[in-house]
Amino acid sequence: MGKSFETAAAGKPISSGRRVVVSTRNRGKLKEILRLLERAGLAVDLVTIDEIAPDLALVEDEATFEGNALAKARQAAVGTGLPALADDSGLEVDALGGAPGVRSARYAGEPSDDERNNMKLLGALRDVPAGERGARFRCVAAFVDPAGGIEISRAGVCEGEILDGPRGNEGFGYDPLFFVPPLGRTMAELDLDEKNGVSHRAAAFGALALALRARPSR
Repeated sequence: MGKSFETAAAGKPISSGRRVVVSTRNRGKLKEILRLLERAGLAVDLVTIDEIAPDLALVEDEATFEGNALAKARQAAVGTGLPALADDSGLEVDALGGAPGVRSARYAGEPSDDERNNMKLLGALRDVPAGERGARFRCVAAFVDPAGGIEISRAGVCEGEILDGPRGNEGFGYDPLFFVPPLGRTMAELDLDEKNGVSHRAAAFGALALALRARPSR
């Protein structure tokens, strides 16, 4: 994809022309990340894991979003020899004790399927009244550069409610069911720029960019 971004590591930009790999195979998520990094004004040669290592397995078996984000970034960095960006995110529903959580993508089993996940969630909340459907999207974004000895992660959250049926055709995952009260719409009713203005992923990657820029010079 060859997008150009600029980020800070050890107090200065990553060397011009050096590649950074994005460790995700979720095309919807990738589209959001690319736009987020463009907005952050970040300038390296960004490539996807499928462009340079399509057969590299990305294992997500940690118990936390942070653990999974760092694991995917480490795997991509080791497998490609490049610095890596990754994130892990999911939905936490209060009435379900925080489920599906880190199992969000696989809530209804393997292989991951958005429609089946949404149907299972609606079934689990069938008897939960509207006023008790509080939920949040949580994301942890991570940057790993083994050559520079750098591992940084930052979190972001977006609060909302789960509806009793889908609305909207944008986004992916649980977006059609996730209602954002301040906007009066679901995530799936927002265009990408609107979503990136309020989302958990935008908050996480924004904080990560700030943390990278704030690293002291060596």
